[in-house]
Amino acid sequence: MADNTIGHARAEIHITPSDLGRRVSVRRILEVSQGRPVFGDVVGVLTSWDDGVLTVVDRTGAAVAIRQETLVAGKPVPPAPVRRGRGAVAAHRAVGTVELGRIAARNWPAAETEPLGEWTLRASGGFTKRANSVLVLGGSGLPLDRALERARGWYDQRGLPTYLQVTTGAEDADDALDARLAALGWTAEGSALEQTAPLSPLLDAAPRDGVRLDREPGPAWISRYHRAADPTAAATALGVLRGGPSVWFATVPDPDDPGAAPAAIGRAVVDGRWVCFSAVEVSAGHRRRGLGSAVMAALARAAADEGADLAYLQVESDNAAALAMYRRLGFATHHRYHYRRAPQE
Repeated sequence: MADNTIGHARAEIHITPSDLGRRVSVRRILEVSQGRPVFGDVVGVLTSWDDGVLTVVDRTGAAVAIRQETLVAGKPVPPAPVRRGRGAVAAHRAVGTVELGRIAARNWPAAETEPLGEWTLRASGGFTKRANSVLVLGGSGLPLDRALERARGWYDQRGLPTYLQVTTGAEDADDALDARLAALGWTAEGSALEQTAPLSPLLDAAPRDGVRLDREPGPAWISRYHRAADPTAAATALGVLRGGPSVWFATVPDPDDPGAAPAAIGRAVVDGRWVCFSAVEVSAGHRRRGLGSAVMAALARAAADEGADLAYLQVESDNAAALAMYRRLGFATHHRYHYRRAPQE
């Protein structure tokens, strides 16, 4: 009976791997009870279709894996309407630091990870502290001295310094851990702000010609991105940059020299209702022309088309120019974080 139901429903499947990145509605068989199929529905962005398994990221950011043979219906659907007004503002401010930390980790994924309780050890050959530090989202399950010893041994094996990413400035922050690390001689480095915003202000910005969107960071994009300047780290950097549920790269060619490095670039990752902005860079000779805002507006429209309505980003605390631009686009600080580096022996 279940087989007949599945076979009959095949005609209702109107999605293929070519729909990757689109918002879809999918019905699949969850189980067969007393000879009858039990169905479940999911609506979200189709982010992968590999080896007979589809992954759909819903509006909460949850990744739902679906075996292809259980599909009974599927179709592309219009983007969800972008929330505006108080609801969107409340949502971007109400998210907890742990939830936002998990989202951020998915959208800047390390090449190698290992859990330690609720900590995650991350390594990516030294490409950015974010991808080469311990992400602290709760307890390690061990006394602090033993947890730190385990972490240091893990990073020593990889020839990397040991960093812990520590959240501060929020109700559910790691202030007590930060104080203990300071007392143990772990030095503070890389102070940054995690900022959030409703997406709608970016969508209201006037469109601008000349911003190209791609799914891959081509050679021109990489040539502008300052963190990929070291050719020995290029492969690892690309792995991190391409990671995430639905990734977009924006490029503005240099209008004076199309063969030169781009005038501006940016990256966005759509993850359920959230979009992460990163790697927004404008060349020194093209600043104060609105190119950074134009890049973010183009990326925001792509994200909205996939159902996102909330945005976040990380910015260094002393980057005054970037902070001013993000403030104009509606971003406000959700919490702060920095890294604690293990004492050198």
